[in-house]
Amino acid sequence: MRSKIGLFGLLLYFVAFACFAISGIDPSKTTVNTLGVGDVMTWALALLVVLTIFMLCIWGLSKLNGFNPNHAEKMRVMGGLSLGMREKVMLLQVGKKQLILAVTPGRIETLLVLEGDDCLLGENSGSTTHAAGFAYKLMQAMNVRPDR
Repeated sequence: MRSKIGLFGLLLYFVAFACFAISGIDPSKTTVNTLGVGDVMTWALALLVVLTIFMLCIWGLSKLNGFNPNHAEKMRVMGGLSLGMREKVMLLQVGKKQLILAVTPGRIETLLVLEGDDCLLGENSGSTTHAAGFAYKLMQAMNVRPDR
């Protein structure tokens, strides 16, 4: 914490030095002026404007971060089958492709990529498909395609 305060103080020192250098004022020969209520209000209003602009920029970036013009590339989980305590086989829809993935605690591996007529489940079925239906379709796909 102390290093952050020290860095902040050093930054303020350099900013003040730069302001004096730009304005042409020698800080050792200037007198201290008292601040009036108008000066404090001007400073507070300027700070409020800067903070408002900052918050609007953060809000805009958060909205743009989730912006996806091509809705066909969205992913969704179509189904899954548990193979044990930590292992699963999942069917993932990505656009018009379907991926069969092996999911373990330390790794995710693509087992099969399906496109077009080879897709196991239709786009309308969604994630409400029962595990038994997915398991049957998975066994069909594994029997049709020999293991690599």
